[in-house]
Amino acid sequence: MTDRASVYEVSPRDGLQNERATVPLRSKLRLIEALVRAGLARVEITSFVSPKWIPQLADADDVAQHAKPPEGVTFSALCPNARGLERARAAGLREVAVFVSASETHNRKNVNKSVADTLAAFEEVVGPALAAGLRVRGYVSTVWGCPYEGEVDPKRALVIARKLADMGCYQVSLGDTIGVGTPLQTQRILRMMLGELSADRIALHMHDTRGTALANVLVGLEMGVRDFDASVGGLGGCPYAPGAAGNLATEDLVYMLHGMGVHTGIDLERLVEAGRVAESVVGRSLPGKVHQAGVRSLKA
Repeated sequence: MTDRASVYEVSPRDGLQNERATVPLRSKLRLIEALVRAGLARVEITSFVSPKWIPQLADADDVAQHAKPPEGVTFSALCPNARGLERARAAGLREVAVFVSASETHNRKNVNKSVADTLAAFEEVVGPALAAGLRVRGYVSTVWGCPYEGEVDPKRALVIARKLADMGCYQVSLGDTIGVGTPLQTQRILRMMLGELSADRIALHMHDTRGTALANVLVGLEMGVRDFDASVGGLGGCPYAPGAAGNLATEDLVYMLHGMGVHTGIDLERLVEAGRVAESVVGRSLPGKVHQAGVRSLKA
């Protein structure tokens, strides 16, 4: 096991998209600034989707225009189509992400298209983005299970992940969208994926609905994966996955990694402070364990 891992922060996008109340632009920028102060070098700040689908992110252009990453920090955004890419380029972003589900039903609920049509639409995003000098990341959601179909054959996710990699995505993030994954299942999925893709091309995006997210991350670490998505305070969920709880809390992930001697470049105390900012932004308590325990427990 090497001593370094990379955390990809998704709270400004994946975290806020599921909030009932729309968070003001100024509050979103406060959260992004707090995350950067904590040392997060990869932050997904918004999504260039139609406000009809996700009204909470209707201010994507304003967020991207006002949030300027300092040197060494990358801001990215989801771009489902050519129009989204055009908006991302106009805002000056240097990285975008595309997303698709391994489950047909979830994909139709999410983007109103079949998986095949979604992948075809990516031809208008990935190639032009790469030609313009942007990096592209891919998401495959519902790999561990679907809220509508139940179990999902991981071979479906493998085919999609391979296509995304062949298109030019530098990394494919595998999502347990509803938090049903168990360590043995994760081991089987990753063994299959690692037979086709190198570990540095794979990230894990775990939700903690059933309290198994960190256990699944540990399996990923043991198998060579070093990139993990997380959301400060455990903020978030999926609008099209009923009952799904928030993402793996960034503080919980970083606490475990640091305790294992795995460096992240993140200041845990400042990360806890960023969690407090997130809590004030959404106006409710957040479920992350380290977030709830606070800084004192870190010094005990």
